[in-house]
Amino acid sequence: MNGHGAVIAVCGHEADGGRALRGRLGPGVSIVANGRALFRRVAAHLRAGEPVVVVPMTLGREPGLVADTARTLRAVPGAGDGAVLLAEPFGTAQHLVAWLRAAAGRAPADSALLLTAPSGDPFEDAELYRVAALVRRYGRHGLVEVAFDGGDPDPAEGVRRCARLGAERVTLLPAAFTETELPGTPPVAARNVGPLVPDPALRRVLDERVTDARRRWAEHGDDGIATGLTAADHHGHAHTHPPGEGHDHDHGHAHVHTHQHGPATAHRHHHHPSAADADRGIRSIA
Repeated sequence: MNGHGAVIAVCGHEADGGRALRGRLGPGVSIVANGRALFRRVAAHLRAGEPVVVVPMTLGREPGLVADTARTLRAVPGAGDGAVLLAEPFGTAQHLVAWLRAAAGRAPADSALLLTAPSGDPFEDAELYRVAALVRRYGRHGLVEVAFDGGDPDPAEGVRRCARLGAERVTLLPAAFTETELPGTPPVAARNVGPLVPDPALRRVLDERVTDARRRWAEHGDDGIATGLTAADHHGHAHTHPPGEGHDHDHGHAHVHTHQHGPATAHRHHHHPSAADADRGIRSIA
C-alpha cells in the first residue's frame, strides 16, 4: 500500500484513538491519534525523506477529526509541495448507512437493532440518531435504537429499552470501528454481529483513499489540506440557526462532500441512500 511513501491512519473516538484498528490495516500503515502523535510521526517521515499520505479514520460522525488533522499537518515544517497529502476521510455518513444495512442483513428479521458507538459531542451523537432513522427506513427491521459507549443511553439501557418496546431479541451493530461488549445480564437475548467493516474491506477502502490522494496531487496539485480545514464548518454550533432564520441548503444529508467514490456511490448531490445504494455498499464489503 505504501510503495510511494508512508501511509498514516489518524484516529479519533470512532476508533478509540487507534486502539480499535491495531493489527487490522496491514503492516505498512501507521496508526496514530491526532495531535502531537500525528505531528511527530509525520515529521519523522519527512526527516527520512519519505512523502506521507494521512487518512482520517472517520465513518462520517467525526468531521472535526478531518479539520483537526488538517491543522496539525499545516503546522509540520516541510509539509508543502506534496510532501504531505491529506486524503479524503475513510467514510461518510452515507457509507455508514450502507455498511450498517449490510451488517443488519446478518441479524434475524424479528430482532431489534441497537446501533452502538463511542459517545462524541452532542452533534455527533445526534447524527447517529439520523443514521439509525435511515437504517430503519431503508431496511427490514422495525425497531432500530441507539446507544453510546460512555454516553446516555449506554448499551445496557439500550437493550432494556428494546425489551420494553417489545423486542424478544436484540442485535448490536457497531456504528464505529470499535465493538461494544454485551451488557452483563440482558433482559432478552442479545448478540453482537462483530466488526462493522471486515478487515479486507478496511484495507481496500484505505488503499482507495491513498490512491485518490496521490492522483489528486499529481493531476491538480491539491494536497487536500486546505479542503480539510473546512470539513467541520457546517457541523455543531456553527450549523444552528435562530428560530425563523432561513436555510440556503438541504439538511437531509451528511455534510462532508468531497467523496466521489467508495463503498457506496458518489454523493455530491442531495440524496438519501436508496436500496440500490445500500446494495452497492453491501457488495463492496462482501
